[in-house]
Amino acid sequence: MTPSDTDYARAIELLRAGELVAIPTETVYGLGADAANPAAVAKIFAAKGRPADHPLIVHLAGHDAVDHWAEQVPAVAWELMETFWPGPLTLILKKQAWVPDAVTGGQDTVGLRVPGHPVALELLRRFAAVAGEHAGIAAPSANRFGRISPTTAAHVQEELGDQVPLILDGGACKVGIESTIVDCSRGQPVVLRPGHIAPTHLEAVLGLVPLIETATGAPRVSGSLEAHYAPQTPMRLVGSERLLDFLNAQRHKGGRCGVICHSQPPQAGFPHCWRMLPADPVGYAHELYAALREMDHAGVDLIAVEALPTEQVWAAVADRLRRAAAGAGQG
Repeated sequence: MTPSDTDYARAIELLRAGELVAIPTETVYGLGADAANPAAVAKIFAAKGRPADHPLIVHLAGHDAVDHWAEQVPAVAWELMETFWPGPLTLILKKQAWVPDAVTGGQDTVGLRVPGHPVALELLRRFAAVAGEHAGIAAPSANRFGRISPTTAAHVQEELGDQVPLILDGGACKVGIESTIVDCSRGQPVVLRPGHIAPTHLEAVLGLVPLIETATGAPRVSGSLEAHYAPQTPMRLVGSERLLDFLNAQRHKGGRCGVICHSQPPQAGFPHCWRMLPADPVGYAHELYAALREMDHAGVDLIAVEALPTEQVWAAVADRLRRAAAGAGQG
């Protein structure tokens, strides 16, 4: 899908007026507002039902805008930008004093990225042309807080409906899970949220394996709650060797069970919904949120998800599934 000039003009008009626009990125669809306008940013929180102390990621048209938003940017951050931007990498940096607390959650850091999606980049360039060359769009995922992130325009419409005046349709998101977040504000870079860009990719640039945050003290970042990305249907992670026995037990109890797996082909005799996702982490990530959303609409009592391999390359999708299972069935 390619928006028309009219679509872009309407999006710019809305952003300049302090309204919301849903935008496609390579990761997930974002709910965007002018990041320099606290009243506009507040509308993001209201539409999502998001706590006000949760920081947002500011999307920029290019590296040139970074110094406008961040100060004391370390050399290692510039190296990461040069390698991975545009792309699914968010950097946490010390913020400039003027950056609104509404964007940072009151912290002294700000999350920045240049998205790798042609529609998002075109919108950002056009927005910067009229709002100032360093203008940015704050855009968390375009869904209700804690729920499954949207990877198509239809998902955004389903989640937020009339709360979004315009949804720019850029087709299905290529990556399918949120960006990797790396904190560059405290010295040695630290991974705060895993994503498509893995520690091995970062190591190639940094020359060392980056730390992965497991303790407190890091800046609050998007998607770091224990319960997140969650379907409304209860969900269980089940080991591959136990999956069929688990499903048989559910059937004997009379429950309808939806299945998301990567190694088990659909089994005859099971009347429930069954989705087999690619057995590689990139393909799995691309389809995960759509599969969870499908299961949520399938009329099942429980979603059984085959546990993932423990290798590091699966860490990002394993992180999303763990948080989804923690929040599933709530609300």
